[in-house]
Amino acid sequence: MECRSADEVAVAIRDLVVRGAPAIGIAAAWGIVLAAKQGAGSLESAFATLRASRPTAVNLMWALDRMRGAGVAPGDLEREAQAIQDEDLAANRRMGRLGAALLDAGVGVLTHCNTGSLATAGYGTALGVIRAGFEAGRIRHVYAGETRPWLQGARLTIWELLRDGIPATLIADSAAAHLMKSGKVQWVIVGADRITANGDVANKIGTYSLAIAARHHGVRFMVVAPSSTVDMATPHGDAIEIEARAQDELFLHGGRRMVADGAQAWNPVFDVTPAKLIDAIVTERGIVERPDASRMAALFADP
Repeated sequence: MECRSADEVAVAIRDLVVRGAPAIGIAAAWGIVLAAKQGAGSLESAFATLRASRPTAVNLMWALDRMRGAGVAPGDLEREAQAIQDEDLAANRRMGRLGAALLDAGVGVLTHCNTGSLATAGYGTALGVIRAGFEAGRIRHVYAGETRPWLQGARLTIWELLRDGIPATLIADSAAAHLMKSGKVQWVIVGADRITANGDVANKIGTYSLAIAARHHGVRFMVVAPSSTVDMATPHGDAIEIEARAQDELFLHGGRRMVADGAQAWNPVFDVTPAKLIDAIVTERGIVERPDASRMAALFADP
């Protein structure tokens, strides 16, 4: 899909053509560049349209705020968008190294949704840790949940893992607790769409369930995200706006309706995992183990 205007970028973000918090921010930045090339008069409308395209992922707002601070000249805006993209790739590689260092040799890992090159500027957040961990000989096998209802794990994550030659197995989302009970995984590694000041994490729906099951089974839980995902202005997870999407996403499979007419559905896209269920938050700035408000402030509070 080619986007030639900020409006088209906003549609791509809203319709999940572009998804993954870092990729959303990067795409929005380039949407502002497209608007600037149409004339300075298009910028305010572009900022408003892009900001409204998805409500939960803080990277979108962060990237747009950076672009607003870059001026109105197309050249300046293009340099800022490129910097946002380049910085994300560098952050992903550093997070990969930091997160992999937490793993013992030969562990099994479960991941959720897609957090790789398709969700970032490249390499990935949680999938970046998995890539680095496999390269270092620390990861033996990766399990990916299918991630209903959009099947990002099945359609995207498994594709990325197979492409890299990483041993991988797809599971139904509902099989995760049984997998943990089997002893085949020692870590759950996920990304994030927003991390609050106390360490609560909003991520793809189903993450909270994984964290609860992991704690019960003694499986460690790692969240990997760039510092642009950390929102110190939001005190805790209850203050995060959780996006809800159309009921039809649950009614349809392969374009065919699979649910009886007249049925109702609830389709939140994200949930919030409390900080007390998280063993480590990995960012390019460093690692917050057993996150809470004081540990988050030590790494992310403004100087």
